[in-house]
Formats: sequence, structure tokens, C-alpha cells
Amino acid sequence: MKTDKHYKFINSGTGYCIFHYSLSSNLTPEQINIELEKVKAQVASNNGLLLNTIYWEEVRDDN
Repeated sequence: MKTDKHYKFINSGTGYCIFHYSLSSNLTPEQINIELEKVKAQVASNNGLLLNTIYWEEVRDDN
């Protein structure tokens, strides 16, 4: 059974994480990228930021 992948969206101007999001790992890498770009646009809009100031990273459990 595959688990969800977790992502954080970061404001590059401040370096702070401003949003967390999870996706099913059953999605293809292309589907994941499309969904993350949609969420990135929503996060930028909701926070009054330019799209190019937001980036996302996968949260990895190093245990």
C-alpha cells in the first residue's frame, strides 16, 4: 500500500513555510507536478504573493 506524499510551500522572500499539502503517491509524477502547480497558484493568490516567490518541497521522513 502506497502512502501519501507530503509537501510544504515556502515563501522564498522570508524562507517560511506558509502551507502544507498531501497527495496520493498513486499519482504519476506528471499528475503530482500539475496538482502542485495549481496549489502553488492558490497559495500565492491567497497570500497576496507573486507566483515566482513561492516554491514547494517534498517533506521526507528520514527515519
